[in-house]
Amino acid sequence: MKRIMDIPGARSVTMVDGASGLAIAAAGQHDLVDQHEDAAATTDVVRTVLGCSALATGRDGDDLTEIIVCGSRGFHLLNLVDGDFDGRLFVHLLCDVDTGNLAMARYQLRAILAEFAEDGYGR
Repeated sequence: MKRIMDIPGARSVTMVDGASGLAIAAAGQHDLVDQHEDAAATTDVVRTVLGCSALATGRDGDDLTEIIVCGSRGFHLLNLVDGDFDGRLFVHLLCDVDTGNLAMARYQLRAILAEFAEDGYGR
């Protein structure tokens, strides 16, 4: 979590168990909702997006790995860690629009999560 919070502009991060919708770990400032409300709400977003056939880009089912939501004050990155969604972990990173860079945040978060998955935690 520390490495993710070191991404420039990071305001908060929550690691979520996609099966239960519960927060596994959290860091940073969760201003509007606590990490548990964050986990439940973002799990609903991930499930809705994964269930939307219009957003599927592959013929073999789910190949989505990332959801990006942009607002006037910041952007949200929802990154799904490798594995089946029922047991999949995902990370919700909130970055400040003034101090963060969407492209760099995506790049750095992917690199951190790839190491995480290589260590055997993503499956």
